[in-house]
Amino acid sequence: MANPLDDDRIARGMATQFALRKERLAGGEKPIGWKAGFGAPAVLKKLELEACLVGFMHDKNKLDSGATVSLAGWAKPAAEPEIAIHLGKDVAAGADFETARAAIAALGPAIELADIDAPLDDVEAILSGDIFHRHVILGPADPSRAGGDSIALEARVVRNGAELAHTSDVEALTGPLVSIVQRVADTVGAMGETLKAGQVIIAGSITPPIFLNPDDREISYTLDPIGKVSVSFTG
Repeated sequence: MANPLDDDRIARGMATQFALRKERLAGGEKPIGWKAGFGAPAVLKKLELEACLVGFMHDKNKLDSGATVSLAGWAKPAAEPEIAIHLGKDVAAGADFETARAAIAALGPAIELADIDAPLDDVEAILSGDIFHRHVILGPADPSRAGGDSIALEARVVRNGAELAHTSDVEALTGPLVSIVQRVADTVGAMGETLKAGQVIIAGSITPPIFLNPDDREISYTLDPIGKVSVSFTG
């Protein structure tokens, strides 16, 4: 892949994003990993992107499964059911497919909460605000899925007790999980960081974003046979 920063929009957006990251680290937050976004084929084409965009995740934004979140003051809240990639090895920029694959120690379910407070067609603005990231809720991690094995995974998303989505093709909207690891490694590497063992990458929504309404009570997401993650809401 080409250096992600060859795209001027990405270079400018990542510079602003990493300045924000540096400020938050200085304030005591600790990194837990990274997020991929805007990787669906139709979105890549629309935004003229080669691969997904990359943002950061810190411990301050991590919630336990079953947590309750107030959406008061959010501009346009959304929930995204995702695959969490748990890393067991460092991955340097330029890593080949096999190196990236071997770094994946486990897979699991995750829900990201985002607040869409900038235009969805402005790559620089999207990156500058850390791709709308507000919270991540991580479920159980399955080491039998080392290497990014998504074969026979079944995803079911339930909204307020009613099934909203069900898919057995969990990479259809994200692209291959190993390729996401490579892209994240290349992007953070271009910014002077290294993708590290122990970090988590959330790989992008496996469904279209779920825009939340004032009467939404809960989103739950089961990734069979690994396990379940959920989050509840108040206004």
